[in-house]
Amino acid sequence: MTNLFAPMTFTRGPAMKNRFMLAPLTNLQSHADGTLSDDEYHWLTQRAVGGFGLTMTCAAHIQAVGQGFPGQLGIFSDLHLPGLTRLAAGIKAQNSLAVIQLHHAGMRSPKDLIGEAPVCPSDNAEFGARALIGAEVEQLIEDFIAGAERAEKAGFDGVEIHGAHGYVLCQFLSAEVNQRTDAYGGSPENRARIIHDIIDGIRARCRPDFNLGLRLSPERFGVNLVEIRDLAQALMTEGKIDYLDMSLWDSFKNAADEGFQDKSLISIFTALDRGSVRLGVAGKIMTPASAQACLDAGADFVLLGRAAILHHDYPNKLATDPDFTPVTLPVSRAHLVAEGLGPNFVNYMATWPGFVAAE
Repeated sequence: MTNLFAPMTFTRGPAMKNRFMLAPLTNLQSHADGTLSDDEYHWLTQRAVGGFGLTMTCAAHIQAVGQGFPGQLGIFSDLHLPGLTRLAAGIKAQNSLAVIQLHHAGMRSPKDLIGEAPVCPSDNAEFGARALIGAEVEQLIEDFIAGAERAEKAGFDGVEIHGAHGYVLCQFLSAEVNQRTDAYGGSPENRARIIHDIIDGIRARCRPDFNLGLRLSPERFGVNLVEIRDLAQALMTEGKIDYLDMSLWDSFKNAADEGFQDKSLISIFTALDRGSVRLGVAGKIMTPASAQACLDAGADFVLLGRAAILHHDYPNKLATDPDFTPVTLPVSRAHLVAEGLGPNFVNYMATWPGFVAAE
């Protein structure tokens, strides 16, 4: 059984010193133009100080019209390079891998935030989104690749492509949302084509040892579990990515799909032939025992979200105290401030039911 503190190598790029990866977390702390703020820098570098083997940024949008939330980190302009360069250096100085997540919200970009109708693979009345024309799909692919090049220039060890949670790449994967009749719609292979094209472009234009991951989610947002499983297997067989980050919402739940209700979601993906590709899972991993259970179930690493918000030094605490028990919810605002969250992030967490104690 793999230990949480065993180092982990990738096909490309440096090894992780342990099996703890910081999940990409919305925190609303960057400036309105997408440039890095001191609060976001502090929040992220504190996790590197706290022992995470890989520190990942929040979702960083690769087009201005792809912004999904206020205070989102940007990577769509060279204007962002000074802050990104500072952030990569700050994370790597703590012996943590620095990775930025590449994101576009698609139809989930709020119109009042981006100043125009959001875009989507197809027209979508529910979100007031318009369909991308062919040239815009090509530009979307190009901007994901350009975001990776910008991350490389800033000094990051790698990038993660956000293909989960109903954002634009997940929208392409969904047969419910994606009604296109061109090469990017129709069959599962066509709907996944955009992800393959982005991966191929990053591999062609970034250095050979640039680390590349992909986040997928297997349920909700109109995706089909079998299709996501088959896509995961195809990507692992190709070996062009270094890791797959499966966002399961709950790492220990059984699948909702009628054909898989007797199987845990994690088991569906750990059963795949992953070749040289590493597999990580995220979703309600709060205690050290639950993190270890994910590895015992066959995952290579875990991504901590809420647990990492509550303890910036979760890995270090566990390394020095095998009986470490995370704090229970709700917590005070003062606790979150002490853990490196800025005012905007604390206020955001206060909107999560039961997370922040009333004062």
